[in-house]
Amino acid sequence: MKIKKLQYGFLAVLLASLTLMSQSVQAVKANLKYEEIKLPQLGETQSTAAKRVTARLTQSHYSKFALDQAFSEKVFTRYLNFLDYNHNTFLQSDVDQLRAEAANGLQQSLYSGDLALAYKAYELMTKRRYERYAYLLSLLDKEPDLTNDDQIEIDRSKMTTWPTDTAELDKLWQQRFKNDVITERLKGTKWAEIKKKLTKRYNLAILRLNQTRADDISQLFLNAFAREIDPHTSYLSPRNAKSFTEDMNLSLEGIGATLQSEDDETIIKSLVPGAPAERSKKLAKGDKIVGIGQGAKGEIEDVVGWRLDDVVDKIKGKKGTTVRLEIEPAKGGKTKIISLVRDQVRIEDNAAKLEMNQVEGQNIGVIKIPSFYIGLTDDVRKLLADAEQKKVQALVIDLRDNGGGALTEAVSLSGLFISDGPVVQVRDAYNRIRIHQDPDSTQVYQGPLLVMINRYSASASEIFAAAMQDYQRAIILGQQTFGKGTVQQSRPLNFVYDMDQSPLGFIQYTIQKFYRINGGSTQIKGVDPDITFPAIIDAEKSGESSEDNALPWDKVPAASYSVMPSKKFEIDYLAGLHQERIAKEREFIALERNLLIQKEWSNRKFLSLNLKQRQQENSEDEARRLKDLNERFKAEGKKPLKDIDDLPKDYEAPDFYIREAEKIAADYVKYLAEPVKS
Repeated sequence: MKIKKLQYGFLAVLLASLTLMSQSVQAVKANLKYEEIKLPQLGETQSTAAKRVTARLTQSHYSKFALDQAFSEKVFTRYLNFLDYNHNTFLQSDVDQLRAEAANGLQQSLYSGDLALAYKAYELMTKRRYERYAYLLSLLDKEPDLTNDDQIEIDRSKMTTWPTDTAELDKLWQQRFKNDVITERLKGTKWAEIKKKLTKRYNLAILRLNQTRADDISQLFLNAFAREIDPHTSYLSPRNAKSFTEDMNLSLEGIGATLQSEDDETIIKSLVPGAPAERSKKLAKGDKIVGIGQGAKGEIEDVVGWRLDDVVDKIKGKKGTTVRLEIEPAKGGKTKIISLVRDQVRIEDNAAKLEMNQVEGQNIGVIKIPSFYIGLTDDVRKLLADAEQKKVQALVIDLRDNGGGALTEAVSLSGLFISDGPVVQVRDAYNRIRIHQDPDSTQVYQGPLLVMINRYSASASEIFAAAMQDYQRAIILGQQTFGKGTVQQSRPLNFVYDMDQSPLGFIQYTIQKFYRINGGSTQIKGVDPDITFPAIIDAEKSGESSEDNALPWDKVPAASYSVMPSKKFEIDYLAGLHQERIAKEREFIALERNLLIQKEWSNRKFLSLNLKQRQQENSEDEARRLKDLNERFKAEGKKPLKDIDDLPKDYEAPDFYIREAEKIAADYVKYLAEPVKS
């Protein structure tokens, strides 16, 4: 139910390894010959995983689908789209040949664990992609002409055909090359430096073609199978299954540093407060990790050019063990080697947090909940006690961008704000309905409550928001939620008797659908706010409704529950004040203006490859951003910027959405103290 991580997280590592690109100084030739690329072979572990995924999905999925030839052909088409998302790598003849082979009993291959065709398609994709990067390198011999009216198609993912010949592919990749060059020119980079940078980028892309594992290929294909059933069924390889478990428990053993990959280097993005890396005072944001050694005297292994997940695995380890890191400091200077003792790390960045603010004379509390992790309810219970000590007068629960998590936590969290009663209904594939009740009769917080949601609030977030809305316990603020009304179950593929079997990973599959206590499903429709805020994203292009195979909306009988007094008059009154305020509020005025521009951009199908036109568009965009920033800085009493490049890289814009939610909460407190007469 962790939408952002589960829906496409398992693809991100693999597809990033295919599209992150680098090169060397010689543009004509690649640093690595195609013959030197060694792709993994299908092993017994991957075959066994495929057989068990197929058995579990055909026997236990909520949708009783038939794994026939027609369905398996759809699976293979989805796999081809996973391999070549923008339809700019394969030739149509490649696709036709592969589809012809898939038409010869692919469903039986799934049952038997024979992934030979999936591996063959991946190998061909690797060959074609190598050819494409080699072609990009050849283009670096000459600075491109950026004065004509060429265009590049922004999104080719909806195409149903592929290029017919190499000449057509060359044209597409020449457009991509020009766009890469323009992107650098817009930064003010000269051709010599652009050539050097793109050479490195394209060569790194080729290098990463040689870093594929067998689990990468089988996971991609099995997820094409899983995703053809519904958008939230997925297979997690052993490595990704472990990461998912750590994320759900907000705990791991390591040094407590968040890492990111930039070109061929591993950069420290942030440090977890109180964890070994932060306690050492020897590491800082932006430092580069170039080598890793195990133990106090282990050899330092060069990790430049490694996959990020491989670097992370080298750093993680059992509590009490030592890891040594070779660091290139962000501030410059010689490399240094530091030793850290691994410890249990709680990922506090993803835990619930309380913020208290005085707003128009009222004590307003905001509890930000990034996900419904195991232990969330206990954490929020403590935060509520803290808020009570600080004399909170109204509380905002911020569920924006919360993709969900554990159903049990959604139910128990709801119980903190109601005395008793049902929270959510679930129906299984056999039409059996189960009602999940508030686990206790204690209402921990009884004061004014508001819940903030947006389009990326999903699953467990929608359960909580819907329950608060149906009980009329809270006022819901924001935008329509994602619309994920399905329940997934996560199960390991290993059996208890697999004493000598390697880890096979997890299968996460849909087993039930959610229903509000009023009977309506959250599927597709999500939860609508009582008071609407301007939407930053286009709802039509995101959320469950944008999926091509989402399960439909339906309803069941309403549960029995006691509704609290209607808040209709309060909502209308507060919504009126909200609209009056944002109509005059500088940030919301700028937002509305920028949303119109964003919508215009999102509807564009082509991007100009004329440098002057792009520079003009870029200048206009920067001027608009600079104007908005300086208006903000003026209101805050800060010195205006002369140039957009003067903005500090770590600058974070104020969250004026939550500030407006706090003002609504303050209005609510004052309304309850002296109700406005109707």
